[in-house]
Amino acid sequence: MKTYFTAYLVTAIAFLATDSVWLSNMANVFYRPVMGDMLAPGFRLAPAIVFYVIFVFGLVFFAVRPGLLAGSATVTVVHGALLGFVAYATYDLTNQATLKNWSWTLTIADLIWGTVLSAVSAYIGYWVTSRISG
Repeated sequence: MKTYFTAYLVTAIAFLATDSVWLSNMANVFYRPVMGDMLAPGFRLAPAIVFYVIFVFGLVFFAVRPGLLAGSATVTVVHGALLGFVAYATYDLTNQATLKNWSWTLTIADLIWGTVLSAVSAYIGYWVTSRISG
């Protein structure tokens, strides 16, 4: 249990830190020009927390844990990338299908971001946990 708590904590820190850098730098470049008035005037913390708690749980369960059990960073990275791609594709392609102003540029950029972010965060969680837990 301690191993998975460590994996969760480290993966969450990696995911949150990296995603916050992306969002703070790219919101005005990618999201605001496309979404405009659809964006809330302020950041809503509660739904963001719920998303991060759930998504990091998914990363640990579907990517970090299998990598730890296999003793393989590759398993972790591939599973993390696939989970990120599928999750972000669900969001981006649903928006692409239903929102008038949603662009292919935003879809592609966000899909790449979600895939890379998930793979890297899972890897960091795996790497630190495997070093601490032996």
